[in-house]
Amino acid sequence: MKIYGYCRISTPKQSLDRQIKNISAEYPTAEIVTETYSGTTTDRPQWNKLKRKVLKQSEQGEQITIIFDSVSRMSRNAVEGFKEYKELFEIGINLVFLKEHMIDTETYKQTMNKQLDVIADTGDSDTDTLINTIIGAIQKYQLALAEKQIKLAFEQSEKEVSDLRTRTSEGMKASGAGEKIRKSKTGRTFETSKSKTAKKIIRQHSKTFGGSLSDAECIQFTGISHNTFYKYKREIKSELRL
Repeated sequence: MKIYGYCRISTPKQSLDRQIKNISAEYPTAEIVTETYSGTTTDRPQWNKLKRKVLKQSEQGEQITIIFDSVSRMSRNAVEGFKEYKELFEIGINLVFLKEHMIDTETYKQTMNKQLDVIADTGDSDTDTLINTIIGAIQKYQLALAEKQIKLAFEQSEKEVSDLRTRTSEGMKASGAGEKIRKSKTGRTFETSKSKTAKKIIRQHSKTFGGSLSDAECIQFTGISHNTFYKYKREIKSELRL
């Protein structure tokens, strides 16, 4: 069996280290493929190269597994992601998502294998037809639920990124690009709308506080400096302890 780990970041400012560490911890023999891209989701030469490679290996009879840290690393476009998922599944490629094991291809395959492998044979043709029709309907329903879960995972990934970017953009525009924390004559600190927006995003989405974004991803989306980001994290931690 050949195992690959695919790690992707959207900008050179982000780090691949976390994804590589997570994949290597569970699959130490995985061959890691990394990619940094910006722009459209189709602009992924390393991913396209990997797909061509595994397709050829699969045709030669080799079992292939591709590991992703999360579904968003495969695709943040729901339509594209689900299409690629189905294409790879249908040629026998095993896909594993460390943060969303419920949509692993193995889970999907188990759902298919658990279909009711029963054919009614009561001796009464009308009864047998009715029972077999019901069994067939249940099978289709189970597969539809499994596919819906996969679609929802990709849709949620796309929506989270879209919503976060929208909120960040609106917050930054409202506060003004050059706005900083102000102080009164007495020395008391007042937070600007920009700092409040950034801290809200960090608190809701940073992995430190139970979210899904790494420090690098939070910095990218908030548009603040590294020093300011870590300052806000310290302030949030202090607020949470109060």
